Amino acid sequence: MIKRNKKAYKEVLKEIRKADTIVVFRHEIPDYDALGTQYGLVTWLKNSFPTKKILVTGKDHPVFTPRLYPSIEQISDEDFPKDFLAIVVDTANTKRVDDKRFLNAQKIIKFDHHPNVEPFGAINIVQDELSSCSELIYDFISYKKKKYPLSRVAAMYLFSGIAGDSGRFLFSSVTKSTFLVAGELMDTGLNISKDVYLKMYQKTHQDLLITRHVINSIVFTEGGVAYYVLKDEDVKRLNITPGQGKDNLSLMSNLEDIEVWMSITEDVEKNEWRLSIRSKEMPINEVATHFGGGGHANASGGKLKSLDEIPLLVNELEERIRVYRDKSKISIK
Repeated sequence: MIKRNKKAYKEVLKEIRKADTIVVFRHEIPDYDALGTQYGLVTWLKNSFPTKKILVTGKDHPVFTPRLYPSIEQISDEDFPKDFLAIVVDTANTKRVDDKRFLNAQKIIKFDHHPNVEPFGAINIVQDELSSCSELIYDFISYKKKKYPLSRVAAMYLFSGIAGDSGRFLFSSVTKSTFLVAGELMDTGLNISKDVYLKMYQKTHQDLLITRHVINSIVFTEGGVAYYVLKDEDVKRLNITPGQGKDNLSLMSNLEDIEVWMSITEDVEKNEWRLSIRSKEMPINEVATHFGGGGHANASGGKLKSLDEIPLLVNELEERIRVYRDKSKISIK
């Protein structure tokens, strides 16, 4: 357990015990960590406090549900509870919460592992050095795990969140603690192959066609950047959502001489181009902030107003790559 969080964990548990109704929120366009954290926490809450009303909100993911996570029952405004405790997970700011009714809560608790740009909770527990929010939620649960043990199903959800946000333990955010948490989740009887990985990474024939299109679309720059663009016509033809445009980013993650890779996907409804950026080691979150976004040092997002901004984006990244490589050479010497 993260010792400095002990007091905050105690306060959260006190609020959970007091509340009759608890609603768990997360960010829009959910990834594995958002859903894994949300359902891992919800499952633990239901098991530990069976007399309380525990609700889940947000839109389903077009692929992950119901393959790995249960479908979310939509709650009308009329049926939504009036008095409730809101727990928001894996979300850095209020704008990204996938159900603004969290603002009506008697109290808001925030669990997150992104930079704490907006501490919107009455209690904010943020550890941006962790690989995932699922890792943080497990740390919270471990605070009183003898009294409120973790089930195999809850462990399955949390493991999926850790695996998803750590790139199956490949990203630089992974630490010794990440592996220790993974091991303790497996101690619940979790079969990570059958319970998690087969569901997470199952592919269809259509997935292969999408991958083929992406591979044929990748642009490589001389300065160490790789990216692909999906226009609205591509999104429709491939039968995907704009949020799924980043799903093939990993194709570029281990390419020699490529430091940064990106997906750029048109979102007609929002009149913007969704930007997802990844890097091996060089921090890219500051660049993302220059393009309406932000995030982790090696995994960030943003948006472009038009494709005319690509040269500006690439130039900034290439300049940072040049400086980064020069510093790396000096440190090696």
